[in-house]
Amino acid sequence: MNDMGVALELLGIGMVTVFTILALVVILGNLIIRFVNRFIPEIEKVSARAGQTVSYEISQKKMAVIVSAVNKLTKGTGRVNKIEKL
Repeated sequence: MNDMGVALELLGIGMVTVFTILALVVILGNLIIRFVNRFIPEIEKVSARAGQTVSYEISQKKMAVIVSAVNKLTKGTGRVNKIEKL
């Protein structure tokens, strides 16, 4: 077999190996996701009641730092409209 034949054979073996490993990663990932979704319950988030409003005050110093960082990162084109605690 000449050099070109050996190179094409190695190319084919390499491509099949990579495809097989990536397919295994995708299949195992999907199986893990299905297992977790089926057998591990989701933690429910507690939200504020409709009648209650929760207000978080942010200090002026923190607000100035956030606005300054946004201005510097966006080179003056960005604005801070609202800050929410997640």
